[in-house]
Amino acid sequence: MVINIGNFFNSKNRDSKMGDFQDLEHLDGLSISSTSANLYGDRRDDLVLFYFRDGANYASVYTQSKIVSENIKWNLNIKSKKIKCLMVNTRNANALTGKNGYKGLKILADTLSDQLTEKQKVDEEKPEKIKPTDILFGCTGTIGENFPTDKIKFCIPELIEKIKYTQNKYIWVKAAMGIMTTDLKPKLAMEECSIGNKLVKIYGIAKGSGMIYPNMATTLGYIFTDADISSKILKQLLKKNINTTFNAVSCDGDTSTNDMVSIFATGKAKNSEVKNINDNRLIEFNKSLHAVLLNLSKRIAADGEGASKFITINTLNCKTENDAKKISFSIANSPLVKTAIAGEDPNWGRIIMAIGKADVNINANKLSLRIGPYKILEKGQILNSYKEKEVAEYMKEEKIDIFVDLNMGRKNFAAYTMDLTKKYIEINSDYRT
Repeated sequence: MVINIGNFFNSKNRDSKMGDFQDLEHLDGLSISSTSANLYGDRRDDLVLFYFRDGANYASVYTQSKIVSENIKWNLNIKSKKIKCLMVNTRNANALTGKNGYKGLKILADTLSDQLTEKQKVDEEKPEKIKPTDILFGCTGTIGENFPTDKIKFCIPELIEKIKYTQNKYIWVKAAMGIMTTDLKPKLAMEECSIGNKLVKIYGIAKGSGMIYPNMATTLGYIFTDADISSKILKQLLKKNINTTFNAVSCDGDTSTNDMVSIFATGKAKNSEVKNINDNRLIEFNKSLHAVLLNLSKRIAADGEGASKFITINTLNCKTENDAKKISFSIANSPLVKTAIAGEDPNWGRIIMAIGKADVNINANKLSLRIGPYKILEKGQILNSYKEKEVAEYMKEEKIDIFVDLNMGRKNFAAYTMDLTKKYIEINSDYRT
């Protein structure tokens, strides 16, 4: 596979280095290919193929927006037990494209089906017919523009020709960059763990920088493992871990029409059969999956459009987790809080405002607030030891931690976001021009 290392230098972030990313290597049962369909007009990679030559068990979670893209509709109609292929395009969301958008996916699925079937005949001892219903799609980009079916179809032969049956770090980074839109950095994560006596890998990539606020999944995230786990259990694991990872991120309070997080299991690790989610052999896998999802989620928040700060909001000791989540996101989505942090202004009154409007029953006499290591409020009273200059100095850091303690229960929730800068306005005012 030809590595288009120029993608690094075409990125708006010229400080990206290959060494900045984890060493994702080969994952058995998966092949990756990427190319340019010239959807951006600058020959950057914008089309990525993930091919499972022997099929993969899978599970997905999708946006809960009432308006969804045509590829989400397509994926929801897929009932195959195993998936053979996932193709992701950037630049075009294929949302509000009507019958032509869905028809375009059918044309692409038929083309992929025919050409991957021919590849099976060449490469496999026992070739299988790959059906259009064995194929999933991911789309991301601008809403409401005609789906570029012909451009993508024209590039499918090249995409399949570039398929290699082993991966390395460069190929993973290339794929992660191929699904980016306004992102400045590719997002990759990995963990290794054991199921029984078998070592298994969990690799993941994601894209997301704007239109990010959870109502289910958020942005695009694709997780790959060589573990042998059924689709039913994968679905349970994904739902279990999504709430505190991808559903704990907000960049701008907006939910996309295309949100999609999927996990694919090739089964090549040949671990012993796991019959239910409560099997003790899944404990380590569950923790590792959560770590990959959380790693990717934090990278999305840190790379939010125009971001200069990565912010974690910890809401502690609430009566319910839902209360804690409401408060964390009320703070995370407040333009006043986010602009104060962008300006490195320790205006903690804005945090109090966001807590108060979260529609949660609060006893102000029990409320405590800390920014970084500095306590500001204790039981509703400002501390005599509070020194604004110390917090102002802390606000100059790139990572900001906020701790809100209601002292009313035992439930907690952490949300992840970024500041709101002038650059955010520039990016979104110039998004299509």
